[in-house]
Amino acid sequence: MTSDNYCVIMGGGIGSRFWPFSRVNKPKQFLDFFGTERSLLQQTFDRFNKIIPVENIYIVTNELYADLIKEQLPELPETQILFEPQRRNTAPCIAFASYRIKAINPNANIVVAPSDHLILRENEFLITIKTGLEFVKENKALLTLGIKPNRPETGYGYIQVESEENTIFKKVKTFTEKPNTELAKVFYESGEFFWNSGIFLWNVQQIVQAFNDHLPEVSSIFASGEHTFNTSEERTFINNNFSACPNISIDYGVMEKASNVYVLCTDVGWSDLGTWSALRDISPKDEHGNASLKCKTIYYNSNNNITALSNPNKLAVIQDLEGYIIAESENVLLICKKDDEQKIRQYVIDAQLNFGDEYV
Repeated sequence: MTSDNYCVIMGGGIGSRFWPFSRVNKPKQFLDFFGTERSLLQQTFDRFNKIIPVENIYIVTNELYADLIKEQLPELPETQILFEPQRRNTAPCIAFASYRIKAINPNANIVVAPSDHLILRENEFLITIKTGLEFVKENKALLTLGIKPNRPETGYGYIQVESEENTIFKKVKTFTEKPNTELAKVFYESGEFFWNSGIFLWNVQQIVQAFNDHLPEVSSIFASGEHTFNTSEERTFINNNFSACPNISIDYGVMEKASNVYVLCTDVGWSDLGTWSALRDISPKDEHGNASLKCKTIYYNSNNNITALSNPNKLAVIQDLEGYIIAESENVLLICKKDDEQKIRQYVIDAQLNFGDEYV
């Protein structure tokens, strides 16, 4: 392991698309979906800790999750948990972590990753990350991990690469947000497009410069308190100034504007586990395509469903359903067509408006 390599895990999301399992007080990154006795956050930490020392791993999260982080990762010092007083999307989150790490090590090479992704081929993934960290150490580049698509997926963003470059590191041509079905088929068949994993690698000097160039409204805030980072004054500065940051993603704010963006193309069995359908796709299924998540089920004349119960001793009996999500957790039962799962966020809003915070 090299002391110049760092990892930032983004762990402050709500995960509302996994409602009712994922709740505001315990979102999906803190849940164990697969019965491994390790949450998605813990699995992410375990993965990166194999190539990056624990003292170089940071988690950026909302203050609401302080106790959950400490409970699930007791080996991580509290000084390496960066608390956002408000949610402001990924650009301010990454800027916060970058300025903290820069104050500690101005030569740092950083991998930034969400806390709730699944990696099936971990050894290949870790080799890829080490390769990427070496690349950003030697090159003035912003690097993102591009996943080779295995289907015309409409739920992911896509990155088009310069096809003439015969290397695993390819220059970015365009970014495209989640396409419709026809466009996704074109992307998949062209061979020029990769899924945008949301995993980034860069040298700390390059990302700070990119904020200066493309998001000065963010960099000016953090630069004004640069002397406070990694001191006892940092928390006060963040609490007083973080809310002034715009709510903007690193993709929109920096990656789509910068000219030195590259993609490291790979295939590591990646899933962002963004939806119930994505979870069903990677779960064991019966001969009719039904997946049961840590629960007992009996299906009659039913196909292509996913059933999830918070109590593994409960039994669900499902008849004459095709393509449904059946999810029960605590005080909420959700029965929803898989094709309509993009509406779950609205269901959460409606539940809160009609019945109160205890249901979200």
